[in-house]
Amino acid sequence: MRVYLSVDMEGVTGLTDPEEMHHGGRGYERGCEFMTGDANAVIRGAFAAGATQVLVNDAHGSTRNLRIDQLDSRATLIRGPGKPHRMGQGLTEGFDAAIFAGYHARAGVSHGVLNHTWMGKEIQNVWLNGEICGETRLVAAYAGFVGVPVVLVTGDVAVCEEAREVLGDVETVAVKQGIDMFAAELLPIAVAQRKIEESTFTALNRLPDFRPYVIEPPYTLEVEWNSTAIASACAIIPGTRRKSARNTEFTTPDYREIMALFGLYAMIAGQVACGSGVYG
Repeated sequence: MRVYLSVDMEGVTGLTDPEEMHHGGRGYERGCEFMTGDANAVIRGAFAAGATQVLVNDAHGSTRNLRIDQLDSRATLIRGPGKPHRMGQGLTEGFDAAIFAGYHARAGVSHGVLNHTWMGKEIQNVWLNGEICGETRLVAAYAGFVGVPVVLVTGDVAVCEEAREVLGDVETVAVKQGIDMFAAELLPIAVAQRKIEESTFTALNRLPDFRPYVIEPPYTLEVEWNSTAIASACAIIPGTRRKSARNTEFTTPDYREIMALFGLYAMIAGQVACGSGVYG
C-alpha cells in the first residue's frame, strides 16, 4: 500500500502565530518540530496499517520546514522550492491513498485558524468550476485527477468541517478549535498526535470505502485578488484572462496546469505586492 502525505503548517498541532510559520520568526524552529511530529504520527499509523511506502511532501511556504533529521526513517521527503505541482508534488497514479496533515480553512472562514487560500494577503477568494474553494478542495481535486482518494485531513475544526463538506465521509482530526484567526483552544501535543496516528490507521483500514474526488473537465480557476495591479500582472500569463478589475480566470483540460499556475501566480503577486506596498 502506497501512501502520499502532503503537510502544510497552519493546521499543525500547537501553532497559532504566523511567526511560527516563517523562517526567522519567533518560534519557527519549534514550529518545524511540531510539523514533523504531526507527519511522524501519520507515518506511524500508515505503516501500522500495512503501508509499504510513505512519500511526504513539505507543502508549506518555502517547503523547507520539515526536519529530515527527525522524520521517521521509513518515509521519504520531497523538500525545497521549484516544485511545479507545489502542495501536490509527487502525487501520481499508483498511490493508494492521500492524506493532508496540518491543513487550514479557506480564506474568509471566521473560526478558521490562520485561514487563507494559497496566499495570505494577496488572494481574497478562489473558485474552481464555480465553487468557492480552499486548499483542501484544490489539492483533493488534483488527487482525484490522478485517481487517488483522500482518506484523512488534519488541522483545526474549520478545515475538518470543510473537508467533510467537500469529500463526504473522510476521516478528520481536529487538533485545535479556532477562536479567531490567530487564537485557538489547543489539544496537548501528545494527545493530538496520538489521535492523528490512530485516525491514520483507521482511515487506511477503511480504504475500500473511499473514492477519488473527481471534478469533470474542463477546469476553470477564478481568483479574486486584493488589488487591480496583481490582477493585471497575472493576466499576462498565457491562458489567463482578466474577468473583472480584480478577478482573473484560467481554463484548462489538464488539472496539472492548475497546480502549476499557483506557483506562477504566487511569484508574480508577491513581487507586485512587495513593489507597490499592497499588503491587504
